[in-house]
Amino acid sequence: MKLSEIFKTTTLRNLRSWVLTGESEALEFKRSTNERREGIRSLCAMVNHRGGRVVFGVSPDGKILGQQVSDHTIEEIAQEIKEIEPPLFPSIERVILSSGLEVLVLSNALGPTGPYTYKGQAYRRVGNTSLAMSRDEYNRVLLERLHGETRWENRSLDEWTLKDLEVGEITRTMDESVRRGRSEDPGTRDPEVLLRGLGLMKGKRLFRAAAVLFGRVRRLEADYPQCSLRVAKFQGLDKTTFLDNRQFFGNVFDLLTHAERFLTDNLPVAGRVQSGIFERMDDPLYPPLALRESLANAFCHRDYGIGGGSVSIAIYDDRLEISSSGTLHFGLTAESLFRPHESLPWNPLMARVFYRRGIIESWGRGTLKIAETMHLAGLPHPEIIETAGCVVVRFRPKELLPPSQKTKTLNAQQRKITQIIATAPEGLPLRKIRKEMSSFPEWKLKKELDGLKERGLVSTSGHGSGARWFLQKETNS
Repeated sequence: MKLSEIFKTTTLRNLRSWVLTGESEALEFKRSTNERREGIRSLCAMVNHRGGRVVFGVSPDGKILGQQVSDHTIEEIAQEIKEIEPPLFPSIERVILSSGLEVLVLSNALGPTGPYTYKGQAYRRVGNTSLAMSRDEYNRVLLERLHGETRWENRSLDEWTLKDLEVGEITRTMDESVRRGRSEDPGTRDPEVLLRGLGLMKGKRLFRAAAVLFGRVRRLEADYPQCSLRVAKFQGLDKTTFLDNRQFFGNVFDLLTHAERFLTDNLPVAGRVQSGIFERMDDPLYPPLALRESLANAFCHRDYGIGGGSVSIAIYDDRLEISSSGTLHFGLTAESLFRPHESLPWNPLMARVFYRRGIIESWGRGTLKIAETMHLAGLPHPEIIETAGCVVVRFRPKELLPPSQKTKTLNAQQRKITQIIATAPEGLPLRKIRKEMSSFPEWKLKKELDGLKERGLVSTSGHGSGARWFLQKETNS
């Protein structure tokens, strides 16, 4: 392609509108083509993100300067563009100012064959700056681009037939989708027709997504043991002592049923007295809607290509964690998941079935819905942690419900003290506990703390004013 073939013309009005927006992740200003190396590096970063525009002849503060543009100027720009690999062909727009000077605008959308490198280094865009990608980031972007073409979920199932699927679940999925107005009724419940309509079958070939969604448990356990759910309830605040520990295999609908049953059987309820009614009211410790949404996300977005992976539920005295194998992708971070964001499912075929089945209600709002539900329940904001090849969603109660028989004999002051200490896993100094118990005499507070310590419910670390109080992990007695 000749350089002259990629020239476009824009207007001064367009240029002024761009300048008014200021620099961003998709727009950068350079005073002149003397800064062409920095500009082309930024363009490289932009096409690795969502595309963007580099403007030569405008100062960083938005002043339109212009410059002399000759054939040699264009050749220099073209030479720098050639340093981008794979080859990139941005559009070049020329804006002629009243002074006779010109502004050059280089634009390119998200690159289709990235990640792209400039002089052998890949870059990413963060705000209005361009940063070098680490090797791990480069590999992640490369994986995400390849994932769009060949995903684990849309590969063919070897030696699987309809006999290996739960046909009843396929029918229920279509019935529910029609009932919710998310599918037109196909006029048949033939499983092959339904699977093709759901994008889970091509010709006579089933896709792996069909196995995850509808597979029979024995076949899944043999061929895809990663289709599993691990559940555990621990005594205390760590994994030292199990109270319950099980693993289930099956399709996602079976596993969701096991997960909800485990949560119902093992989560305590928070008691309250409703105003005007002399009866104790019991509320779930965590909102079921928030937990169900988190489980749906875990099953829908996890990486099924990890052979030993699973979805896990862990209940501790001070928190509940739902984790899934894999990492966050497409530039999403734990922080951005709690802001409006684009829906970019790692398993779009499965996500589509989840939506039609009514397990997820809207695109890109799962984590926002979890946060809103927790807020309405008066509970702390959930946490998302990416660690050791998995994504963890952590829920915490508003106050600790002491778990064991020992705590049933606590008086009101002792119970309040344990609840205060439970809010700070890093421990609390005495002065902060005293501040929360301001109406309670200090001598009595110390006496209650010593009593709790003797019973093994709290512990201390440090000495003097630097001492901190912790909720003690219980041991068997």
